[in-house]
Amino acid sequence: MSAELILGGARSGKSTYAERLARQSGRRVTVIATALPLDDEMAARIRAHREGRPPEWETVEAPYDLATALQTAAMTDRFVIVDCLTLWATNHLCPQESNGTDGSPSRWLAARCALLESISSVAGEVVVVSNEIGWGVVPMGASTRRFVDELGWLNQAVAARCGTVTLLAAGLPVRLKER
Repeated sequence: MSAELILGGARSGKSTYAERLARQSGRRVTVIATALPLDDEMAARIRAHREGRPPEWETVEAPYDLATALQTAAMTDRFVIVDCLTLWATNHLCPQESNGTDGSPSRWLAARCALLESISSVAGEVVVVSNEIGWGVVPMGASTRRFVDELGWLNQAVAARCGTVTLLAAGLPVRLKER
């Protein structure tokens, strides 16, 4: 198993970098997408990402049960891109639709634990994309602070399980942790 966490800010080149690694791997590629098209702008973003991928790449939509999708997709002959943890956390912590996810701490903890266990045990190559959002001031509002805290803790836990961690800034990769 080889897992890498790719961190960076919005539009820092995280997905492009992950896709470059996938192309270079020579493996079959599965993209596990976590975004929900809750408005027209997000639907257009999702469509642009999908249309920019090679047609032979498989896309799996997993806005909630990321652990199961990862366990199913990650095989020794595969390169899997999870794009992205930030939106997956948003779906759980700030639910916008009725799907059985109510934003409760217990449901979030269960989903988080399942994901971390999956990352620790998958086969093949896996790249997980996430935003680094905790470099600013302490946000106003308890729900926003909770989200920033939870994503920061999730990123730390995923980084601990990955052999490689890469930070993207202005499209440039900086290795934070090597295999």
